[in-house]
Amino acid sequence: MIKIIDLKKSFNDKKVLDGVNMEIEKGKITVIIGRSGEGKSVLIKHIIGLLKPDSGEIFLDGHDMTRMNEMELNEVRRRFGMLFQGAALFDSMTVGENVAFPLREHTDMPEADLKQTIREKLRKVGLKDIEQMMPADLSGGMKKRVGLARAIAMDPEIVLFDEPTTGLDPIMADNIANLILDTQRDLKTTYIVITHDIPLTYKIADKIAMLHEGKIVEQGDVDYIRDCSNPVLRQFLEGKSEGPIKVL
Repeated sequence: MIKIIDLKKSFNDKKVLDGVNMEIEKGKITVIIGRSGEGKSVLIKHIIGLLKPDSGEIFLDGHDMTRMNEMELNEVRRRFGMLFQGAALFDSMTVGENVAFPLREHTDMPEADLKQTIREKLRKVGLKDIEQMMPADLSGGMKKRVGLARAIAMDPEIVLFDEPTTGLDPIMADNIANLILDTQRDLKTTYIVITHDIPLTYKIADKIAMLHEGKIVEQGDVDYIRDCSNPVLRQFLEGKSEGPIKVL
């Protein structure tokens, strides 16, 4: 569905992406792993057209997004949903208003249908009768669920997850992993997850790609990644300070 070819991006002469090559399959969960600061979020921003690369191409269903103008990109972005790190809910809005936000921005859905859609999306993430609650009254796990409900509000073809388990305890993180799996199977949507949560990765991924020093150094299914002898990958997966990845 998405093909990334030799993608490069620098900021103030610092190379962040240095020739990224990967493919994201339709209807699968692709997990991009790597240390903090390795460019995972920068890669995501390129995939949804928020950043332009210095060079390289990103094809979505055969169309090169790097050559699109802003109007074309805005149309493409409607095919994407996004669960931001920390959920990024609007504190001044109720849960229902948060979920409805993209629908109000991009559609003319009648109010009765809007309310039904809000209930439906919240039900899909395991929540009900909380439309009038405020984000401040929610636990961290509930905020993530509401964020996911908002991300899938417009029935996107692709959903991006930016560190979906950050700040959660291991039990709640596993709960979010189950939620990602359940909604993906239910919706048959393409999911792209960036994380350094290894248990989450092993549980949900159809395909894993490791980003290191601006390149994808390994990619494959869970079994391949578990057995791979690449020392950079092994050091990251095992969480060791000694190895080719230098700890500054």
